Amino acid sequence: MNGLLYADHSTFLCGLNRYVKQTEPTTDSSWPAIDWTRPWYASVLAAAQAINAAPDWRAALDAQAAAQSLCTARGLPLRFVPQAALPDGMAYEAFIDATGSVPTRDNLHDFFNALVWLSFPRIKAQLNALQAAQIALAGIGKSRGAARDAATIFDENAALIVVRAGAPAAGVVAALRAHHWQHAFVAQCAAFGREVEVWLFGHALMEKLVTPYKAITAHSWVLAADDAFFALSRADKRAWIDGAVAAALAGRSLSTADFTPLPVLGVPGWWPAQDAAFYQDAAVFRPKRASAAE
Repeated sequence: MNGLLYADHSTFLCGLNRYVKQTEPTTDSSWPAIDWTRPWYASVLAAAQAINAAPDWRAALDAQAAAQSLCTARGLPLRFVPQAALPDGMAYEAFIDATGSVPTRDNLHDFFNALVWLSFPRIKAQLNALQAAQIALAGIGKSRGAARDAATIFDENAALIVVRAGAPAAGVVAALRAHHWQHAFVAQCAAFGREVEVWLFGHALMEKLVTPYKAITAHSWVLAADDAFFALSRADKRAWIDGAVAAALAGRSLSTADFTPLPVLGVPGWWPAQDAAFYQDAAVFRPKRASAAE
C-alpha cells in the first residue's frame, strides 16, 4: 500500500484492507526497530516509554489502562486481550463495545493501536461507539457504509492539526485545503510549532512511518484552539485534544469530506532537506483535482 494522495477515499480503504491483511501475527522480537525520536511519534511517546520499559508489553498495556481508569463509551473497563478472544463471526468493534476488550495481535499494527488507546482514550472510545452503533443498525456487509468508512479512515490514518484561532494559522489551513503546498509549508513554515501543531493519531499511519518514505499521506482533521492551549504542557495538550475531538465526534456525523490530505514528511522540521525543490515533487505534493476544487 502506498501513501499517495488517493483519487478517492474508497481507494484508501481498499488499500488499507490489503495492508492490514498482509500484516501477519509475529513476535515482538522480530519487529523492526522504531526510532522514537522521530517527531511523528511524539503523540504516543509517553505511552510508548511506559510500555517499552516493561518486561511484558501485553501486561503493561493492561496495567497502564487500569492505572488511567480507561473505559469504553459504555463505561466498561478497557483491557487488551489476545486475538483468539474474538469469537468467530463477531465484528471487532462490536466485541470491544460489548466487552471492553481490545483484541491485540503480536504485531506493530496492533501495538500502535494500543498506544493510541492509551494516549487518546476518549477519541478511541467515541470512534468505537460510532462503529458499534452502525454495526447494530446495519450489520456487517460487503461495505461499511459512509459513517463507518469515515470512522475507519480516522482511526487508521488521521493526523490532528491544532491551529491557533485566527490568522495566520487560518492561512495555513486554507493553503493545505487548496493543496498550495509551497505557501503552506515554505512561505508559512515558521507557523508550525508556534501557531500550528500536528499530532498523529492513526495507528496504521504510525506503522508505515517506522520505515518512512516521502509519499506517506495522512487524512488530517483540523481543530482550532485558543492561546491557552499553546502554553500547556505536552501531556495537558494531549488531554485537551482528546476531549475536544471526542466531543466534536459525538456532536456531529462523521464524513470523509471532513479530511484534508497531509503529506506527513512535508510538515516543516519533520524531514531533512525540505527546500523548495522538495515540495515541487508533484507525485507527492499534488495539485488539487479540478473537480475537487470546484
